[in-house]
Amino acid sequence: MSTQTSSIAPIHVIGGGLAGSEAAWQIASAGVPVVLHEMRRDLPSGAPSSSEAIGQTKKIRTEAHHTDGLAEMVCSNSFRSDDWQFNAVGLLHAEMRRMDSLILSAADQHQVPAGGALAVDRDGFSAEVTRRLEAHPLVTIQREEIAGLPPADWDSVVVATGPLTSPALADAILELSGEGQLSFFDAIAPIIHLESIDMDLAWRQSRYDKEGPGGDAAAYINLPMNKQEYEAFIDALLDGPKAEFKEWEHVPYFDGCLPIEVMAERGRETLRHGPMKPVGLTNPRDPLVKSYAIVQLRQDNALGTLWNMVGFQTKLKHGAQAEVFRMIPGLKDAQFARLGGLHRNTFINSPRLLDRSLRMKVEPRLRFAGQMTGVEGYVESAATGLLAGRFAAAERLGRTLEAPPATTALGALVDHVTGGHIAADVEAGKTSFQPMNINYGLLPPMEAPKTGEDGVKIPLKERGRAKKRLMSLRALADLEAWLKA
Repeated sequence: MSTQTSSIAPIHVIGGGLAGSEAAWQIASAGVPVVLHEMRRDLPSGAPSSSEAIGQTKKIRTEAHHTDGLAEMVCSNSFRSDDWQFNAVGLLHAEMRRMDSLILSAADQHQVPAGGALAVDRDGFSAEVTRRLEAHPLVTIQREEIAGLPPADWDSVVVATGPLTSPALADAILELSGEGQLSFFDAIAPIIHLESIDMDLAWRQSRYDKEGPGGDAAAYINLPMNKQEYEAFIDALLDGPKAEFKEWEHVPYFDGCLPIEVMAERGRETLRHGPMKPVGLTNPRDPLVKSYAIVQLRQDNALGTLWNMVGFQTKLKHGAQAEVFRMIPGLKDAQFARLGGLHRNTFINSPRLLDRSLRMKVEPRLRFAGQMTGVEGYVESAATGLLAGRFAAAERLGRTLEAPPATTALGALVDHVTGGHIAADVEAGKTSFQPMNINYGLLPPMEAPKTGEDGVKIPLKERGRAKKRLMSLRALADLEAWLKA
């Protein structure tokens, strides 16, 4: 280590998952020392610990992890599509590779056959990430739990502890944030791309034409159902396969966020008196006929490209969700940016708490990365770690680093966790902010091209795909310009 480097105070990263590992790598790659703290470890038999004795060691793990390897992939070995031209997560892969991502590099090295997806040998992948970080001269790995807030003399910290953050640290963050609670139970409703909704059947109207904070009396998209359609929908809802929670999740149901199938089990008319009530709404195409039930969609991002299904949190398996929800008039060809679910999670109210460099506004020495910020998925978690690491390193070196452009996948994630939702809802105290995977609906829209580069007219059904490619090309060009600047 050079004398100049040794004089730089280290940055601390808490959490050795994908986000924390990526953050540590980016910090060290910038020439800044980093200490990576990971609570998972093996203790000699007889050492003080609350963990279970196994053989001659005591293994300290979370409820989900099985090893002490860094960047352990718990639920799946897939980073999803690697198609940068037509898939938003593939675009995110491409952007992260351009920025020397440890996670993508290790994934590429340990890839296994998976069609168009990037899947890995998870043991080899974790071992590779661990090996590279252990071998880096500016990285120190400390196997210890940070119980509570980091010490006050740690002036730059990246918190990347994931959805299973230890109770002591979660409680400390909760107290510091001033929030009523951290969201330990993530009630998720599906989100739909606006362009896939059949507006020949749907209409825009708020219930009783009530104006919102912005003066809009047509803030919702409404999808009407007659009795026959409603009864068929209820049958499919009740018969659909449900996801079972793992034992360690212990998810209780709260009346305010009941899965729709649980409500339907309480009586076939329950949904008509709950999220699907048809009152205060008039179908302009048939104003004299009252709908038997109405599904409402609410705008979910500032661009208006994504809409969520109001009150439709669910534990239906993903394949069944798409099939059942496409039974709703107007959603026959629905494309889902995110499917629903109800599972344990820990994430902060990032739009209120974080600035655009992922710092906590009330405690700027703390940055957050990974699922705690309100992103979903391995790649998205690693991407926020990449950004948090670069932001922290630049700050330590006395440089200014702006977030990537919103036209990039990385910039779109920053916008999502720091303000890409409906600002009026946050100001009003509504819990509109929910975790999200990367998708094209988070990027500023573009017009679908009518002709290709060769001047040949593009068939109507192919224009959406062509638009995605244009958005991906724009993203990579804008990222390149940002990197040069």
